[in-house]
Amino acid sequence: MSNSTSTQGHRLPMLVVVDPTTYAPAPSTRHRRVRHVEAMLAGNPSLEQLQHHYPEEWELAQRELSRLLAHGGVGALKSFLATADARTRRPLDHREPEQVRTSRAIRRHMTLELVRRACVAKGADVPHGRIRLGRVNGTLMQWLFFEVGLRRKPVSLTAYRLLWPRLTQQRRLMPLVMQQGIYCFYSRRLVKALARLIAGRPCLEIAAGDGTLSRFLTAEGVAVTATDNFSWDHAIRFDEDDVERLEARQALRTHTPQVVLCSWPPPGNTFEKHVFTTPSVDLYVLITSRNAFAAGNTAAYSTQTDFDMIEDPALSRLVLPNGTASVYLFHRRTIGLGRGPTTNRA
Repeated sequence: MSNSTSTQGHRLPMLVVVDPTTYAPAPSTRHRRVRHVEAMLAGNPSLEQLQHHYPEEWELAQRELSRLLAHGGVGALKSFLATADARTRRPLDHREPEQVRTSRAIRRHMTLELVRRACVAKGADVPHGRIRLGRVNGTLMQWLFFEVGLRRKPVSLTAYRLLWPRLTQQRRLMPLVMQQGIYCFYSRRLVKALARLIAGRPCLEIAAGDGTLSRFLTAEGVAVTATDNFSWDHAIRFDEDDVERLEARQALRTHTPQVVLCSWPPPGNTFEKHVFTTPSVDLYVLITSRNAFAAGNTAAYSTQTDFDMIEDPALSRLVLPNGTASVYLFHRRTIGLGRGPTTNRA
């Protein structure tokens, strides 16, 4: 059976939501030292990769998810995610045996990703199985958001405002495409507005995924370099002609940009903090989820002292679907205006 749904020759993937009662884990190969595991988790491995290598921790993570659902449903899941940053930053107890610390770190990461997926599935009203689009909804969404297959196009706001309210399966779109590393769509007006904001300055996109945003900006005449560490190559088709294979920290050192872009950085990532310590950067443009726990490094935003952080509501409204994203602008402070972060993130 195909794992995608066809719409007039084009394909959108189907989201397979993990059912804890049916998954059979692979044999364990988890004998690694703590520092190696921590480095591996910092690279944001996929849940599927962790399932394969750490079946015992996978079973415990599933039990935790089942407990949350049994005791509080979606509300308990959201509460769990709301405090996720604090749990992730909590240091491991080095008095414990190394194997215990390793297991706990892996289980913590797995549980967090399982809970995020469960929230997505609940939001789409499909708790288990595959999410499907009807022929009409699938065809219209394909035309509205994609050139061909999953290659995104700059979205016409006029067409969006005309068609989107009439689609009856809106809530199913993002769960379908998130597995392919697609977390939002960029309107044509957003791309043009970002091009004006960059204003000819050297620009770098970090964690660029398939390089969609940089591709759109390049078409507007922006000199932008897309970079990614390719850690999501299990889901994203990377083309090294479009996206340079570089860790974010190395990319910042190599390209010394004045403007940095990042769209939907992984939650609790370890690389955004380096944007704020790169001397060449004057402006950081962050496109992220309205839910602080779902993307980005909130600790890095609140502790940096050299940039003012401001949400731009006008730009936020140009990210689609409407109401899912926020655009934040970090402007480097002018010398002599004092120090300390200024933020208005909810």
